[in-house]
Amino acid sequence: MTPPANRVSRRIGAISESATLAVDAKAKALVAAGRPVIGFGAGEPDFPTPDYIVAAAAEACREPKWHRYSPAGGLPTLKEAISAKTLRDSGLEVSPDQVLVTNGGKQALYNAFAALLNPGDEVLLPAPYWTTYPESIQLAGGIPVEVHTDETTGYRASIEQLEAARTDKTTMLVFVSPSNPTGAVYSPAEVEAIGQWALENGLWVVTDEIYEHLVYGDAVFSSMPVLVPDLADQCVVVNGVAKTYAMTGWRVGWMIGPKDIVKAATNLQSHATSNVANVSQIAALAAVSGGLEAVDEMKVAFDRRRRLIVEKLNAIPGVECPTPEGAFYVYPSVKGVLGKEIRGQRPATSSELAALILDGAEVAVVPGEAFGTPGYMRLSYATSDENITEGVQRMAALLGEAR
Repeated sequence: MTPPANRVSRRIGAISESATLAVDAKAKALVAAGRPVIGFGAGEPDFPTPDYIVAAAAEACREPKWHRYSPAGGLPTLKEAISAKTLRDSGLEVSPDQVLVTNGGKQALYNAFAALLNPGDEVLLPAPYWTTYPESIQLAGGIPVEVHTDETTGYRASIEQLEAARTDKTTMLVFVSPSNPTGAVYSPAEVEAIGQWALENGLWVVTDEIYEHLVYGDAVFSSMPVLVPDLADQCVVVNGVAKTYAMTGWRVGWMIGPKDIVKAATNLQSHATSNVANVSQIAALAAVSGGLEAVDEMKVAFDRRRRLIVEKLNAIPGVECPTPEGAFYVYPSVKGVLGKEIRGQRPATSSELAALILDGAEVAVVPGEAFGTPGYMRLSYATSDENITEGVQRMAALLGEAR
């Protein structure tokens, strides 16, 4: 029998590798090979998980009851704690049966999209966007409709833009503030207006609040279903412990939404992965039940690094870097460098420029193509001041050769 020509299904074959994880993996491989690469690719705090969280996990490892299966939707005590934490931090009151504990925020997003989308449903997706959103939407049968923003509007989409992109097939809006990759933060008035618009047009909103505590200066985080209470029945909130508590590797996220949607997503997870690892859930329980001292300490460092990297990037001719208000990323335009000769090459795209920077300056950045907006780059400043200074100096030396 002749084997099929296409060994991988069309659905899975259409998925792109995570660009951010690919850049991080390549940078780490070069470091392992002895090259002094500085990586600005990974979106994770460079701080250790707080000791009290690690201690709770270590104790759980020795407790036989955590060596067994637990409820697919999450430990009841953790779901209760997430409900309490959500009320404390954002003002949104939810019951434990509105919470599904997931293997990181990515699974929460996919569960939400899978539970809400039918084949052909259109999803409004402001760009630049995090690389996983469009892939996850398409895996669930939806069609991402990009709504492009740029630095002139602070990378924030307007209601006019969203309305222009809406059709009779539109069923959902993905809303993210603070934003990955841009660090943009919508004002409370903007959040409320967009939420009211979604409500009036009968749209689901999936809002990613993973960076809720990482805002700087005068910026404030606002939760859309809090500002627009009537939207709560058509809104899913995604969150997790990864960024707030420096727990990216522990893989604990959650989705919050109407009970019927959460039940449907729980059914899906019961077949896909079953429960999140119990030890990680106990660690997350310690995290969300405790205070916010750890993230407050990280914020001081992130704020300092934010100002440092913006200043140094803006000193490079052809690079324009807005000051982000949240998360731990900058998203500079490099359009002023493209097309110029650098070491015998003329990079025409930000992807080609990123490859040149990695090879010529030994600095890893993620090109804008990964986020739906060519001509830009994302750099994470969740790294040391020394790495920021050295890494951007290397970039400046290389790009300073542009002619």
